[in-house]
Formats: sequence, C-alpha cells, structure tokens
Amino acid sequence: MIGRRGRAAAGAAPVRVPAGSTAAEARGVRVRRGGRTVLDGVDLALAAGEVLALVGPNGAGKSTLLGALAADVPPYEGSVRLAGVPAGTLSARQLAVRRAVLPQSSAPAFPFTVAEVVRMGRAPWAGTSHEDEDETAVAEAMAATEVTAFAGRPFSALSGGERARVALARVLAQRTGVLLLDEPTAALDLRHQEAALAVCRERAAAGDAVAVVLHDLSQAAAYADRIALLTDGRLTALGRPDRVLDGEVLTGVYGCPVEVLPHPRTGAPLVLPERGRPTAGGSGESGGRSGSRAG
Repeated sequence: MIGRRGRAAAGAAPVRVPAGSTAAEARGVRVRRGGRTVLDGVDLALAAGEVLALVGPNGAGKSTLLGALAADVPPYEGSVRLAGVPAGTLSARQLAVRRAVLPQSSAPAFPFTVAEVVRMGRAPWAGTSHEDEDETAVAEAMAATEVTAFAGRPFSALSGGERARVALARVLAQRTGVLLLDEPTAALDLRHQEAALAVCRERAAAGDAVAVVLHDLSQAAAYADRIALLTDGRLTALGRPDRVLDGEVLTGVYGCPVEVLPHPRTGAPLVLPERGRPTAGGSGESGGRSGSRAG
C-alpha cells in the first residue's frame, strides 16, 4: 500500500528533458480575446538549456504566447505540449512541477512577509520527498535575487522593484525545468536588470528552458540564445539575435527608424532608435539637433 506521501510524490516528480530537447512547444496556436485574434497560428519550440526572448511591439501577443506555453491561456486552435505531453491533459499540480510562471504583475492579497511569498513557490512539492529541499531552495532563490536582507519585511511595504525581485525569487524557488518570465526586468534598476538576466543564463546553463518577454532589444541580444519577434499575433522572425535583429525589419515592425550596431567589445547587436532623423509629419528636430544620428 502506498502512503499519502508516496502518492503525492508519484504525481509530483521533477520533469526535465535533456539539453537541446524540446521542453515546451506551441503548434498552430491561435488565441482569441474579445472577438479579436491575438495569436494567429504560432509555431514555437522552447529547448532545454536555452534562453528564448520574446520581443515585439505592445499588443504583438508576447504575453499571450507565454501564457499559452504555460497552459494558462487555452488556444481555440492548435496545441501546446510540455516535455512532449499535451498540456490540456495535465492537472494544476502536474503543470506546477513542470513550469514556473512569472506574470507581469502579481501581489498577494494578504500581508505576507518576503520569505513567505518566496516559499509559495514550494507549494507544488508539499507532501513529497522534494519538500526536504524547501529551505535550501528558498534561501538560494532569495540570495540570487538579493532579497535576503529584507526577508522579514511585509511584501506590501516593498518598492515596485523589490517586489519584482521577490516575485522572481518565488519562481526560482519552484525549481522546475521550464521558466516562463513576463517582463522580469520592467520594474528593475540597471544593476538588477542585469542580475535578473544573468540568473536566466545560469538557469539555462544548468539545463532549464527559459522563455522571457523583453522590451529592451539590446538586452535580448546580449542574453538570449534565440529571439522570437512577434507582430500582430504572428511570428515575424525566429533565430539567433544577429539574424533577427535587422534594422530594416525592426523599423517596419516598430514603426520608427531603428539602427543596429555591433557592440564594440562583444560584437552583440545594439539596437538604437535613430534619434534626430526626420519622421513622417515631424520637423526632424530633436534636442536642438537636426539630421543627426544617435551614436
């Protein structure tokens, strides 16, 4: 006879795939909201051991695609698989031990402390042998996001950037093989933006599959193995940063003049708006200069 702990453990085992194998996949995914198609036939595979950046203008479908990969947003057409298993066949707990999700915003309704919020990431492992890892997982996640120093403070008393780091720590503490992060750097200062993306690279190096929504294209170029560029719910381009980040393509997608330059030390693409360049209906003046290009 299998006891309660044994039954829970059987239904909540870590699920990881070998590096380079598909950890999450969307095929022909279409999603409609409010009578509008927000994802239109997207095919995308996320591999273990990579950081995949989802980029594109506001309303392009980035967050919706991330939600579809998480099985939080059901498609009306197409399919989503996690480690080869149809996402629709998985229970909430089975999903929670396969992927961890960082939404754009999340705030506990009660005055939990920082440590308690991070510990929420361990909920899927309650009653299993992996519960023994709780203390270590929480401590490591808090250290990685530099929130240990205020572990006892109420979450509600934190700044926006501090809350964002705590939310990321909760996701890291979950210790799943797939991390789906929606704008994890949006509320962070420069130092913590870089630290958060460095954590993404570390998790990929350890074998996790990481998909991250970003607006800073230069950061995407510096940290992502591949970039998926979305426009109007469709996948416009997918591949290495130096292939996807083309100035002419980005100018068309974002509707403003863009130039792409190589970083002087690393060679990674730097994406910059062409400030001072005349635009339709504009005077061509910016900051008192006309016809100049940002360097």
